[in-house]
Amino acid sequence: MKTDLLLDAIIIGVGATAVMDIWAFFLKRAMNIASLNFCMVGRWLCHMPEGRFTHTAIGKAEARDAECLVGWAAHYLIGVLFAFVWLLCINGIIQMSLFSALLFGAVTVLIPYFIMQPALGMGFMASNAPTPWRARGKSLITHLVFGLGMYLSALIIRGV
Repeated sequence: MKTDLLLDAIIIGVGATAVMDIWAFFLKRAMNIASLNFCMVGRWLCHMPEGRFTHTAIGKAEARDAECLVGWAAHYLIGVLFAFVWLLCINGIIQMSLFSALLFGAVTVLIPYFIMQPALGMGFMASNAPTPWRARGKSLITHLVFGLGMYLSALIIRGV
């Protein structure tokens, strides 16, 4: 593996995740729309070593030490992993473009739809959420913003 690829993935992944977090901050401040609580992601991950991978409602699961730190670290590590996969794709299969970044961002929403939301107690594609279509749309838009963040971060490191 080229060191440049890993370094680029770290920069792009952290940059894109930060753009996504800025978007979430904007939604909260401007429209009072809450974001995913990454402490709950950490709680989910902290229960895994005990063999517990799914929850009826993660908020009701027993709290774990350092769950917020674990959740936020996982959030950024996943962003780096997604950026790494995108870089592999644009270096071998497709060209870097805003379209490829947005498309990739849209595809990444499948992870929360089919893995995280069910495991946290929200059901497939947030079917158990109070407003499932709103939750789905918010997730998709957030992942499109992540894709935009990947593209912008890639432009910055490529000196454009």
